[in-house]
Amino acid sequence: MDKIMIKDLLARCIVGINSDERRDKQDVIINITLSADLKKACKTDKFEDTVDYSIIKKKILEMVENSRFFLIEALAEHIAAACLDFSGVQGALVSVEKPSALRFARSVGVEIYRERE
Repeated sequence: MDKIMIKDLLARCIVGINSDERRDKQDVIINITLSADLKKACKTDKFEDTVDYSIIKKKILEMVENSRFFLIEALAEHIAAACLDFSGVQGALVSVEKPSALRFARSVGVEIYRERE
């Protein structure tokens, strides 16, 4: 499978279990690698033959910024599911990081892979 990568997508959302995390939006960094068959687009050089990653990014940002998850694991799962809603996407590798989650650490994150069944 070929890959389309969306790197270091910054969003703000409610995520976490502590009271301040439930009240104030915080930064999350999202990385997405989409698995898709891009052979036709490579040959034709036509937009309609590829996956529109711009619309995927917009859907992900809208969903994340309006979400209220307790766990970044659940947030990652919903991002992957949203990616798989798009025609042509066969799999989605999603990582979500919280840059301010742990003192003395740059970030804490999870990575999941989901594919079309």
